[in-house]
Amino acid sequence: MIPSLRACARAAVIVTAALLASGPATAASALPSVPGASSARDGATAPASPLPGVRAATDEDPNLDQTLGELAIVHGERVLEAGHLDMGPKYDADGAWRLLIHDDVAKADANATSVWRYPDETVLYVRDEGKLVVPDDAAYAFVGADPGSEVWVAPQTQDPDVVWIGWNTQDPAVMQTVDRGVTLSLRAVEGPGTMTTYLQSGSFGAPQVLWDSRIAEAQPVWVDVNTHTHANWVFTAPGVYLVELTAEADLIDGSHVSDTQRLRFAVGTSTSPDEAFAATWTEGSDTESAAPVSVATAPPSPDSPLVPILVTAIVVVAVAIAGGAIAVSVRSARAKRAVLRRGAAGTDAEREASS
Repeated sequence: MIPSLRACARAAVIVTAALLASGPATAASALPSVPGASSARDGATAPASPLPGVRAATDEDPNLDQTLGELAIVHGERVLEAGHLDMGPKYDADGAWRLLIHDDVAKADANATSVWRYPDETVLYVRDEGKLVVPDDAAYAFVGADPGSEVWVAPQTQDPDVVWIGWNTQDPAVMQTVDRGVTLSLRAVEGPGTMTTYLQSGSFGAPQVLWDSRIAEAQPVWVDVNTHTHANWVFTAPGVYLVELTAEADLIDGSHVSDTQRLRFAVGTSTSPDEAFAATWTEGSDTESAAPVSVATAPPSPDSPLVPILVTAIVVVAVAIAGGAIAVSVRSARAKRAVLRRGAAGTDAEREASS
C-alpha cells in the first residue's frame, strides 16, 4: 500500500521532533544548517549558561500552569509590550479555525479579562529592556550576530519588563476536536535583521533552534494538545518584523484545518508600534503558495521515485522508536507541556505524561 503524502509528511515531522527531543548532541545534528554559522549544530559543546540574561526554562516553572476557558475573541488594535501572551488555534464564532493571540492580561491584573486577539490587529513590542549581549560562545552563533553585539530578546522565562511570548493548544474546543496535536510552522519573515526562536532546557542544555528567518523552507514544530510553551525569540536589529506562521491539524472527524497569519513585531524602543500596524508584506515575496509540510495533497504516483524513499524512512522511524533509540519528548514545564513529541505508530500509548 502506497502511503499518502500527508502520512509521509507527518513522519518527517515526527523525525524532526524526535531528533530535537533526544538530547543536546542529537538535537544539534537535527538542526538545519545556516550559511556562515558556527554553532552547536557544527559540533560545539553545550554552553555553560544560556544567552546572558535569558533564564532557561525548568520543569517547575509555575507561570506555565494554565487552563483556558471559553474566552472571547475581540477586535481592536492592541500593543503588547510586557506580560504574558501565547498564540494558538481557536475556532471563531463561525466555527472557522483561526491562529490567534491569547492576550493574558488577567495574569497581571485580577480585575482584567484575558481575551483572544487577531494577529493583524496586535503588535508585539520588544523594547530595549530586552537587549542582551551575544556571548563569545560558538553555541550561539546561530542568532546571526557577532559576539559582543546587542540583540533584542523576548525570553523563554518570564521577565516582567519584557513581553513573554509563547504558544498553546489549550482552547477547550481545540482539545475536544484535534487528533493528538497541532503543527505550527514558520513560513517566512520580513524584517531588518535575523529572527531566531529556540528552546533551552536547564542551565547546561544546548540551544534547540526551532525557527530561523534565514531558512526559506517551512519550518514545522509539532505541539501536542493541552500544551503551553514559551521560547526565546531573538532579533538582531531594531525595526518592524512580519512573521508568517501556519497552524494546522488533523481533526478527530478526519478533516484537516489550517490557518496562516502574520504576527507584527516592533523591535526596539525607538520603533513605533504604529509602524508595525502600517507595515505590509513586500510585493513579490508572498509565500502563500508555499504549503506547510503537513497539508493534505494528492498521494504520489506508484511510479514516483519518492515512494520507496518515503516508505523506507517511515519503517526506519518505526523501528527506531520501537527500539527506544529515539526519545519523543521535550519538557518545558511540569504537566501536559510536551512539545515536539509524537510516536510514528500514532497510538495514545506513546504519549508520555510529564512529571
